[in-house]
Amino acid sequence: QVHLVESGGGLVQAGGSLRLACAASGRTFSSYTFGWFRQAPGKERDFVAAIIGSSGYTHYADSVKGRFTISRDNAKNTVYLQMNSLKPEDTAVYYCAAKLQSVQYDYWGQGTQVTVSS
Repeated sequence: QVHLVESGGGLVQAGGSLRLACAASGRTFSSYTFGWFRQAPGKERDFVAAIIGSSGYTHYADSVKGRFTISRDNAKNTVYLQMNSLKPEDTAVYYCAAKLQSVQYDYWGQGTQVTVSS
């Protein structure tokens, strides 16, 4: 069982930056794959970025490539999402998720609100 808690959301002007953090409980943190997803009002939840547990390989949605960076600190059991050059369309609730070997993500955090003003 993994418990995830996101932090770092807030209000920022377009062009600004925020860093989200996802603190995870449980053992074998380094084995998990972590993802960030987001859901804007009235829209479905979309994939943003992921980092693979065993390799550290990362991949991103096209809409954030070059602006967002996902990383992990295994010593702190924390995954980060550095968001630069933010745009109003990045406004959403951002969720952290985790999985081991399944296709779908098994564990989800409660989400943190990110609002980008124009």
